[in-house]
Amino acid sequence: MFVLACSSSEQEPVGEQSTDNDAATQTQTAQRSERIALATQKAAPPPTRVVQAESPFDGNVPSDWPAYGGDRGGSGFSPIAQITRENVSQLEEAWVYQTGEGTDFGWFKFENTPIFNAGLLYLSTPQNAVIAIDPTTGGEIWRYDPEIDHNMQRTQGWLSRGVAFWQEETGDDSTACHYRVLFGTIDARLLAIDARTGLLCNDFGTDGTVRLDEGVGPVDEGMYAMTSPPAIVGDIVVTGSSVRDNYQVEDAYGTVRGFDVRTGEQLWAWDPIPRSPDIPGYETWTPEAAEKTGAANAWAPLSSDADRDLVFVPTGSASPDFYGGERTGENLYSSSVVALKASTGEVAWHFQVVHHDIFDYDVASQPSIVTVPRDGEQIDAVAVVTKMGFIYVLDRDTGEPLFPIEERPVPASDVPGEEAWPTQPFPVLPPPLLEAEIGPDDAWGITPESEAKCRDLLSPLRSEGVFTPPSFEGSIFFPWWGGGINWGGASYDPERSLLVTSIKRLPSFMKLVERESEDEGNMQGTPYISSGGILSGDEGFPCIAPPWGELVGVNLDSGEIDWRVPIGYSQPKGSPDEKFLGSSFWGGPITTAGGLAFMAGSKDGHLRAFDIDNGNELWSAKLPAGGQATPMSYEVNGKQYVVIAAGGHGSLGVEMGDYFVAFALPD
Repeated sequence: MFVLACSSSEQEPVGEQSTDNDAATQTQTAQRSERIALATQKAAPPPTRVVQAESPFDGNVPSDWPAYGGDRGGSGFSPIAQITRENVSQLEEAWVYQTGEGTDFGWFKFENTPIFNAGLLYLSTPQNAVIAIDPTTGGEIWRYDPEIDHNMQRTQGWLSRGVAFWQEETGDDSTACHYRVLFGTIDARLLAIDARTGLLCNDFGTDGTVRLDEGVGPVDEGMYAMTSPPAIVGDIVVTGSSVRDNYQVEDAYGTVRGFDVRTGEQLWAWDPIPRSPDIPGYETWTPEAAEKTGAANAWAPLSSDADRDLVFVPTGSASPDFYGGERTGENLYSSSVVALKASTGEVAWHFQVVHHDIFDYDVASQPSIVTVPRDGEQIDAVAVVTKMGFIYVLDRDTGEPLFPIEERPVPASDVPGEEAWPTQPFPVLPPPLLEAEIGPDDAWGITPESEAKCRDLLSPLRSEGVFTPPSFEGSIFFPWWGGGINWGGASYDPERSLLVTSIKRLPSFMKLVERESEDEGNMQGTPYISSGGILSGDEGFPCIAPPWGELVGVNLDSGEIDWRVPIGYSQPKGSPDEKFLGSSFWGGPITTAGGLAFMAGSKDGHLRAFDIDNGNELWSAKLPAGGQATPMSYEVNGKQYVVIAAGGHGSLGVEMGDYFVAFALPD
């Protein structure tokens, strides 16, 4: 059973951690620093801006996958139909690119999805190098290394999900930085890079750099980062942030900002926590909490609709995660999707998915811009998938639900000082993708002894559904705060009005204990310390029956679930001939006009293709390392490619590496 002393929006348990700041922890920290120093010597990345191939850069090449989510609206859909259900079985490896980075220091999470623009693929690495490669050969064109300090403390790991691309609409396209790659680093920098050469754009900020850790409250080294790509709306680049949370009440602010894409000038800033009485939503906080509470940050990718001048912001829970006694109230605009005017940062509308979040159920996925049929009309909407397994479909202009949503009573907290919000918004359609609650009768193990252990673990825990509050005896959290639908998000096939998403079914627990000293443990500034983690049996497998990961097709016309299938498999110790379907995973699906869904992410290290009409698996390929990322697809010279990052993930125990692998049909 994992014990996790400090959870954050992007942090997953990787082993047992003490809740005490003791000598053992100090020794571990010293040993970690020694490992980092050694690994840095052994695995230094290639030099900055190494040109290894003739560049096929061409600003006239169509962009089939121009943004992290396929398009700036995060649809996750490829309009290319060369690879189909009939020929997908013929897919073969087209090229492999290795970044050259070492993986044996720090906590690596290789979560990148490349983008395709102006004839090049642009990608980023866990150490935050930005690289341009030839999309037909995988040859490196240029590399920019921001030279992140490898000794920097990073409790949330080394990662980067991707970059963004912008180009001037007029003028001489041979001018420096006419095409730009925008990128945020884990040491809180926003960079503008010439997409043709890999050189910094010196007209942006200070020599190509804007600091993001200024003006956002208290920031500790390495604890304020940008791990997802920014959003581009016209000539404005919009940034979220990754904030270490659950550590203390007074933490860095989750401010979202808009910058001029040419100069780096800050145009506006919007704080998800209203900090003065003249700001709408202030009344949902106590005055003291509105002044000091941190986080509520948008760490997942943002989406945008340039025609409406809107950017859709998925916000997280306020600090700390699991006790809200220092921030009583509904707590707008935490754990919400918020539509901001991209030109001004003003709130156009908002929808809160969790009131007074004490579960770390932040909106962890990119909102999906979709158009759905309603009464013979096509309605522009936003689909919001959540950790709870709930899916909300909202009108894009107003935020009004397109399916009924009910405010239902939820359990009260018995922790002194806590005031759990009495109701939460439950969508009637689509139906929840997870069970309402689990208990001892749901215990499972691969042996009778393991099942008995799991029943013993589940029996004393409080279990009253998805919004069971943290407690002194321990509460079942199902889904786990890193489970449900996470940063892999969803993909939308417009022809079928089908939303395809991936969901994790992992039981966990959360327990509060009274604090004995002011500087002890996490949630500093509160009377309590939290601990929790995955509930598992002797062999390390979750305490409920598989599947532990599923791919799900949801019809946004009817609101019904069309199909659901397990993702990959896990191989239990001691039973090499038996496969238990539905692996834990990180990453998400994409869909294509060829009638396919592609998904990797599972512990078995495969990329898979599924029939989008029924979820049947049609093809799979073993990757050289774990594929804990979301794939993408593009076409060059009449040939469709599917690319996946295969570098592994520090929390899953999979093979680590530094690969990007492309698949295509044979010539």
